[in-house]
Amino acid sequence: MPWGYYAYVIDDNGHVANRIEINCGDDDEAIRCAKRLVDGHAIELWQETRQVATFTPKSEQ
Repeated sequence: MPWGYYAYVIDDNGHVANRIEINCGDDDEAIRCAKRLVDGHAIELWQETRQVATFTPKSEQ
């Protein structure tokens, strides 16, 4: 059963610009999906109220 994962696109001011629902069976799968969304903006991956990971664009790492 998929869990409620959400990828939040973070703008340059640190605010949420968009929320993308990710239907995955576990953290590893959700992380792989969220990493693909990094394109110029940071991505925060959440499962309901639990933050799973944060990904930043390569220029910010």
